Amino acid sequence: MSPANTKATRHRVLIVDDEESMRLLLARILVNGLKVEVTLAGTSEQALRLAGNYAYDAILLDLLMPGIGGFEVLREIRRASPNIATPVVIVSVLSDQATKDRCLRAGANAYLVKPVERNALVATVRAQMASRSTPKTRGK
Repeated sequence: MSPANTKATRHRVLIVDDEESMRLLLARILVNGLKVEVTLAGTSEQALRLAGNYAYDAILLDLLMPGIGGFEVLREIRRASPNIATPVVIVSVLSDQATKDRCLRAGANAYLVKPVERNALVATVRAQMASRSTPKTRGK
């Protein structure tokens, strides 16, 4: 999509989940709630390729992926990609505090448990994108 086609550039969100129905549900919620442009990845390899080539405004990441798991995807995104500082929101069925803490230590910005509540998803992604675009001018 070129800027000539829109009045303002839309935020871009990468959604990573091996379940197609979940990818489509998350995409529909975000497109309707935030008017974002979404890219869908059904495998960890696809997610790493996309995250290595394009800068996103937010990434939604499932942890339980076949092959390369979500933790490793998160580590790779944080290690070397155009998305080192991009907010990553984990969306997982895992609800234990140890997993949440592990994700936050590994560089996730937020953690949501499936089934995700529509308003919580929109509010979380909006807040994460806003915090990224807010200039850090304190202490000037």
